[in-house]
Amino acid sequence: MDEHAETLRAVEHELTALLRRGRAVSWEVAREVHQNLEPNAYGLLLWLRRYDSVRLTDLAGRLRIGKGTLSRQIRALEELGLVRRTPDPTDRRASQLSLTEEGQRRFDAARAARMDHIRRVLDSWPAQDVAEFARLLDKFNNAWS
Repeated sequence: MDEHAETLRAVEHELTALLRRGRAVSWEVAREVHQNLEPNAYGLLLWLRRYDSVRLTDLAGRLRIGKGTLSRQIRALEELGLVRRTPDPTDRRASQLSLTEEGQRRFDAARAARMDHIRRVLDSWPAQDVAEFARLLDKFNNAWS
């Protein structure tokens, strides 16, 4: 068997394991933010936390999901009091999305717990391995888009 093909199968296997664990963790973290939060919504909160304020169309483009789908997900986060829409000062037809103070507080608490777990997992790794892992994940994610 071709060594490259075998290596790609190993990558597929490890990605599958990572994604499976990630889904399980997403359920846990989502529940830490709010008991009624869907697991996929944690990722939306992560992006909103990163950008402070972002237009729905820009966020949909970044996440590569439809505006209608994203709008429904954002509406659910608004109903939970975690996200707010404000008029875009540069375009009245658009709105800016941001976390509410409560959304930010809850997200930060859940993220701190998640970061503690990641820190414990990677604590025994040499710092250069952690940096290389982050670099390679970034490279993979950017190539995927």
